Amino acid sequence: MPAKAKHPRRSNSVVMRPVPPTRGPNAEYRTREHLTEGEMDRLLTALKGNRHGQRDWLIGLLIYRHGLRVSEACDLRWDDLDLAKRTIGVRRLKGSTDSAHYLERDELAGLKRLQRDQEPKSSYVFLNERGQPFGRMGIGRMIERAGEAAKLPFPVHVHMLRHSTGYALAGKGMDTRRLQHFLGHASITNTVKYTAMSPEPFKDIWRD
Repeated sequence: MPAKAKHPRRSNSVVMRPVPPTRGPNAEYRTREHLTEGEMDRLLTALKGNRHGQRDWLIGLLIYRHGLRVSEACDLRWDDLDLAKRTIGVRRLKGSTDSAHYLERDELAGLKRLQRDQEPKSSYVFLNERGQPFGRMGIGRMIERAGEAAKLPFPVHVHMLRHSTGYALAGKGMDTRRLQHFLGHASITNTVKYTAMSPEPFKDIWRD
């Protein structure tokens, strides 16, 4: 009889590979997902101290002033701006509503300077060191580093600036419907969280 073929015995041992640590929920890193106006001032000051400080400060300022998502800032083009009329056309993403906002004097001056000094010339407003439009990760890392340089008490991510816009404007008394339009929210339920935390409705309630 022919000899039976021998098959190697299977090992029942299991190789245990280390599992990379997973990131915890945001609440483990900070108690809120926005910056106060004072913290925003510190962040913008830190951005101005960068090698390309004027550009980086302007990126942070426009994201904050107009409640931009980082992709909206990356996609901002010179033809979205009417510097003569002091307006910016905000092209919203994620099914949100487009709108036009006025530019404040410091934004206008910064944009005129950036346009004048931009090399190479581009249809995009914000270029990186390679002369290409900024990507989401590039701006994200820049804001994170600025948060560290500003010695803010918790890690900062770029979307916190959009949340900061909502809370700052609600704190100044902007009503929910107007804030919804400003931020481009398709549904007002996304806006209510900002106005719900505003103290304005309770101002002077204990005064006779």
